[in-house]
Amino acid sequence: MTAYDPCAHCEEMMQPYMDRVITDTERAEAEAHLDECTYCRKRYRFEEKLRQFVRQAVQHEPMPVELKTKLAGLRTPLQ
Repeated sequence: MTAYDPCAHCEEMMQPYMDRVITDTERAEAEAHLDECTYCRKRYRFEEKLRQFVRQAVQHEPMPVELKTKLAGLRTPLQ
């Protein structure tokens, strides 16, 4: 049996957390870990900036319609 690794768990929960598809309890756990862990907080900020970049690129950058449609389908609505 392997020891519990809070950073590995945070890694698993990062996308569901960002997509807002986890429970309130899981969200609170993720936020508590992000408050304590510099590495995971930096990783979260990177993922957040990457998502913002993709959202902006889909709206403003010239690209084939197929790619634009595919990227638009990956977007998570902001709530």
